[in-house]
Amino acid sequence: VAMETVSLEHQIQSVHRHIAFLKKEQMELLHALHLEILRLQKHCSELTHDLEMKELEARQQEVLDRELEEKCRAMEAQLQEKEKDNLELRKELQHKETLVAALRSSLRNKERRFLEQLKRRSHRVTILDTELQKQTEAAAYLS
Repeated sequence: VAMETVSLEHQIQSVHRHIAFLKKEQMELLHALHLEILRLQKHCSELTHDLEMKELEARQQEVLDRELEEKCRAMEAQLQEKEKDNLELRKELQHKETLVAALRSSLRNKERRFLEQLKRRSHRVTILDTELQKQTEAAAYLS
């Protein structure tokens, strides 16, 4: 019985040592798990912050994109208006060029008639001058 008691005491001591070892292992595991939880919480916070920053940047980019789209639409409207104005100005320019061509033609015709009239008058002046010279000579001869 004494042997059994000693063996039983050894077994109890062995069980206590195992329990102490398991408690120690459990404490180390709990500590490691706690550190891992803290690390993961920190990582999660960092990821959450990154996500919030990216969402903020995305919202800001959306605002910028909308503003750029609005500016684009406004510029396109201005461009269409300018193209319409240019078309009207081209038509007006073409009309004025037609008027200028007509005025040039009319001016050339008037110039040609004026030169013809000038020629006729010059010819008539020459004839009258010759006639006057003859009459002057005749008058001088007669005097």
